[in-house]
Amino acid sequence: MRLVFAGTPETALPSLRTLIDSPRHEVVAVITRPDAQSGRGRKVHPSPVAALAEEAGIEVLRPQKAGDPAFLDQLRALEPDCCPVVAYGALLPQSALDVPRHGWINLHFSVLPAWRGAAPVQHAILHGDEITGATTFQIVKELDAGPVYGVVTEEIRATDTSGTLLERLSVSGAGLLAATLDGVEDGTLEARPQPADGVTIAPKINVDDARIDWAKPAMHVDRLVRACTPNPGAWTEFRGRRVKVGPVRVVPGERLAPGRIAATKTTVLVGTATHAVELGEVQPQGKRLMGAGEWARGVRPEGEEVFG
Repeated sequence: MRLVFAGTPETALPSLRTLIDSPRHEVVAVITRPDAQSGRGRKVHPSPVAALAEEAGIEVLRPQKAGDPAFLDQLRALEPDCCPVVAYGALLPQSALDVPRHGWINLHFSVLPAWRGAAPVQHAILHGDEITGATTFQIVKELDAGPVYGVVTEEIRATDTSGTLLERLSVSGAGLLAATLDGVEDGTLEARPQPADGVTIAPKINVDDARIDWAKPAMHVDRLVRACTPNPGAWTEFRGRRVKVGPVRVVPGERLAPGRIAATKTTVLVGTATHAVELGEVQPQGKRLMGAGEWARGVRPEGEEVFG
């Protein structure tokens, strides 16, 4: 099939690479978000998907809006049979959805209808799910509600962050997306409506949501930090300045008042509503990432000082 691939971040790269290498399909163009500022100096860079496409000699479309008439004319001229989508990051109007004869097929990183929305992996970790996965489905106007083609599942490990889990899902999901497109081309795969029960929503987790409440149980603190690693980054305050906190380890039997810091030569413990947690890496505001012990030796928390 002639494919126009839509995606933006690194998460989409395994799928794009798989489809470029597929002997059954031809990626004639990619659609991605406009170039954006990033890194030190705020230089303008192409998205990871744009960079890979350009390296492969594939045309790149960067519409400000997917409903722009000029973009729709470009899309129609490409005559795609199908538009696979992985983390594109923008709404698709009906005028765009109507262009390819097989529609737009999205790879979403949850087992739908659970965790529809922008942050399915983060919410799966935050809410303590044991199993998650990836789903291919036909895009419709309603958010992540289209009929499903296929699913793969993945166990959520006790140490998973949203970053490590999404990395695994992006690889297994790439295989699922390729198999889905093969089945659509063959006419052997039929999309099935999602169940009406079990719908949950996964809105974007912003910086305010990532603030640690040390008065919550240790299990909640652990899940929040892992869900927000690497983005947007869990954080707390110490002496009026923000400190980003990396994944923690729950220490059963150790008790401290919520937010209370207990530092030794080798460990830094922080109290919660239940057990204490041991800090791993932290990043003080305006400084580099460092081990919690190094941080504590530098700031020397006093006896009654607390986070938050």
